[in-house]
Amino acid sequence: MILLTLIATIGILAYSAFLLNPANRGDFLPYAIVIAAETVLVVHALLAMWTILAGARSPRDDAYYETRRHLFDGTPVPGPDTPVQLDGRDVSVAVLVPCYGEPVEVIERTARAAKAIIGRHVTYILDDGRSDEVREMAARIGVSYLRRLTSGGAKAGNVNHALSQVKTDYFCIFDADFVPDERFLIETMPFFTDANVAFVQTPQHYGNLRNFVSRGAGYMQTVFYRFVQPGRNHFNAAFCVGTNVVFRRTAIDDVGGLYTDSASEDVWTSLMLHERGWRSVYIPDVLATGDAPDTIEAYTKQQLRWATGGFEILFTHNPLSPRRKLTLDQRLMYFVTSTHYLTGIAPGLLLMVPALEIFFDLRPVTLGTSIWQWVLFYCGFYVMQILLASFTLGSFRWEVLLLATASFPIYHQALLNAFSGREQSWHVTGASGRRSSPFTFIRPQVYLFVFLALTSVVAIWRDLNNSQFSLATAWNLTNTAALGVFMAVALAEAFRRDSHHQPELAPVVSTTPVPEPARAAEPVLEPTAARVPARRLIPASAHEGVSR
Repeated sequence: MILLTLIATIGILAYSAFLLNPANRGDFLPYAIVIAAETVLVVHALLAMWTILAGARSPRDDAYYETRRHLFDGTPVPGPDTPVQLDGRDVSVAVLVPCYGEPVEVIERTARAAKAIIGRHVTYILDDGRSDEVREMAARIGVSYLRRLTSGGAKAGNVNHALSQVKTDYFCIFDADFVPDERFLIETMPFFTDANVAFVQTPQHYGNLRNFVSRGAGYMQTVFYRFVQPGRNHFNAAFCVGTNVVFRRTAIDDVGGLYTDSASEDVWTSLMLHERGWRSVYIPDVLATGDAPDTIEAYTKQQLRWATGGFEILFTHNPLSPRRKLTLDQRLMYFVTSTHYLTGIAPGLLLMVPALEIFFDLRPVTLGTSIWQWVLFYCGFYVMQILLASFTLGSFRWEVLLLATASFPIYHQALLNAFSGREQSWHVTGASGRRSSPFTFIRPQVYLFVFLALTSVVAIWRDLNNSQFSLATAWNLTNTAALGVFMAVALAEAFRRDSHHQPELAPVVSTTPVPEPARAAEPVLEPTAARVPARRLIPASAHEGVSR
């Protein structure tokens, strides 16, 4: 990995020198587009290489292993009811499962796994969907259930409401579709022997990589979770990703709860904690498995939410500002975070460069630059990036490359949203309900595909007349093919959606009286004056050892 990273860095520098060489400079407009786009990509690639090379050291030290040996006070076979000990005292832990409209069976799968985590804890389902079916399920499997009257602040507001009722020393968060491993507390809690650790984050790992979108979305994050996040440990800049994480309660209280004024409450909360001097820890161990977005709609809305949150940091809380109480390393890491999705806009700019040559004979490099010279330096940059990602994933994943190429309108819209202050509606991966047509969410890609296809026809006709195949034609055909694959994926998804949709049947009216379903034994905790005391929410088996 280190060797590939060093070779990739050399390739990046060589490509940069090639582009900036005045002797290779072409016409102003395409050259300016290439320089603008490639500058973003090169800078982020170099910073990524630097971060990866910094992440060779494990965050586990002698204090961690000593604490782990005494985590259950010598209990030979600990279970979900075994007290968790830190520094010689029992600590209380809550496991929170926020949900908002996901299928009940998905929530139940996660809740059952959360309940089975080794180490005494109490599991809460935080239901912003206010579903009686979910409440009954919680009572049936023996976990606690919390419901609030409003949905303000989305997921962060849901968790903050729960924290106003649940007074434990530590709390974990698992999204409704992320099933935790029973060893989650064993691997994460020993880090809290350091009183400065605010949270311990583990990666998002996906188990539903069954189609183009889910594989592309899932594999796209592998390099980040396996190598970039561990590197950020070195700079105390690893950030929370919203799920598969455990927090110290006093740290969250110190920043006034999870941040609620952004679409990316997880990154913002991490930033607030780091500004207050807290430490974060990331471990690359897979301790929970969830679902990646598996439709174009789900992927588009997820990426729009994430990118908008990142750009909000750039515009409203720029990490490079001298007012930010961050170390220099942290400033750079959060600046990378806030500008990361510019790397998704850059491919959209580069898609237009071949058309400028085909229609207006404008080239980014001089005519004296041969095709093979361009390809050599270009491959030195991009092929090494692909090899690095392939090494991480075990093989080349073409879905990642094609999905990244087609995603630039999402990040462009996110940039506009963050700049204008527009809010995005909350979206749940895997939520039930009828899905919209995928083409509703990819109109810019459709328009661009038509334009590139027509441009390819013009380019081929031009090359036939000139009896010479040009680099611009090859480049444009490649871009057209990439977007064409994405169009085919959207067509297949639309076909599956239409074939699975069945017309609704008229309801059957029965004269037989139906008994009223039994009310769930688990009470609902709502912010009213007549609220049932919080202690009654916890099953009898979980009462012991939980502070209130």
